[in-house]
Amino acid sequence: MDLETVRTFVAVADAGQFQEAAVELAVTQQAVSKRVAGLERTLGVRLFTRTPRGAELTIDGQAFLPHARELLRVSERAVASVRTGRRPLRVDIIASRGAASGLMRGFHRTHPEVDLDVVMLLDIETAVAAVRSGTIDASFRAVAVPGRTLPEDIESVRVLDEPLHLLTGAGHALAGARSVTVAGLVGHRIWMPGLVPGSEWAAYYDDLAAEFGLTIEATGPNFGSDALLDTVADTPELATFMGVRTLPRLSPGDAPGVWRDERGLRLIPVTDPTPVYPHSLLWHRDDPHPALATLHTYLAAAAAGHDAAGTWTPGWVLPR
Repeated sequence: MDLETVRTFVAVADAGQFQEAAVELAVTQQAVSKRVAGLERTLGVRLFTRTPRGAELTIDGQAFLPHARELLRVSERAVASVRTGRRPLRVDIIASRGAASGLMRGFHRTHPEVDLDVVMLLDIETAVAAVRSGTIDASFRAVAVPGRTLPEDIESVRVLDEPLHLLTGAGHALAGARSVTVAGLVGHRIWMPGLVPGSEWAAYYDDLAAEFGLTIEATGPNFGSDALLDTVADTPELATFMGVRTLPRLSPGDAPGVWRDERGLRLIPVTDPTPVYPHSLLWHRDDPHPALATLHTYLAAAAAGHDAAGTWTPGWVLPR
């Protein structure tokens, strides 16, 4: 059904005259008559009866009018959903628990005027394809992974370095430490289920293990962070890495930077050097959404004061 004919029908119904509707629509009266006639042929009914006073709705016209108004409202909502500046800003945060999720929650609190849609895409190829197609406006990733380059139309900027802590149970050999060096982790089992082969986070931990001689295991199914915490709490020989922006709900421990909870979990700073997980934002260089600039400004402020001294990232990570 041609929406212009529907819009013309509504205009005539509201005005009560073809000529007034023509003035409102900025077309000729002949064009109005042709549109209404075309709509009547499509529907197979008469919509108006011409009278000396103008045009009156027939019974069929009265029945069709509320549906015609709803068609126009739906059309307007459909256009608004994709119109630049009116549709929500769509951002991929990979997972619900993580630094990107925390950053976007902070952005939403700071800029409640920005309509926001959050999606979670697992692999970087899917995320890049979604950015390029316009399905999403931006994605948080640790780019670039060895052997993979971003398309030329994709921009990226490193927005946050997230320091890693060691998470242990109360029975772990390092549970009483105020901090632990990377060298001090050699020989300890670090369990990280969910390291998907080919993902940027798997590449990061592969390089971390290779450079410092660590034992990082990704064995077993990934049942989520709650199951991971429970297993670490109950298994003295296991520990895991946890980003400071992905902290579980722990309370301050006995030493600065150390956190603990009622299960006996300990969250211990890692030093000399401190491994930091690099979060970058990807977006299409031609994406016109005005809220992207607002997001960039917010992320730049959130990353202010970063000191790279004493930290480690893989050599393939984008510079700041």
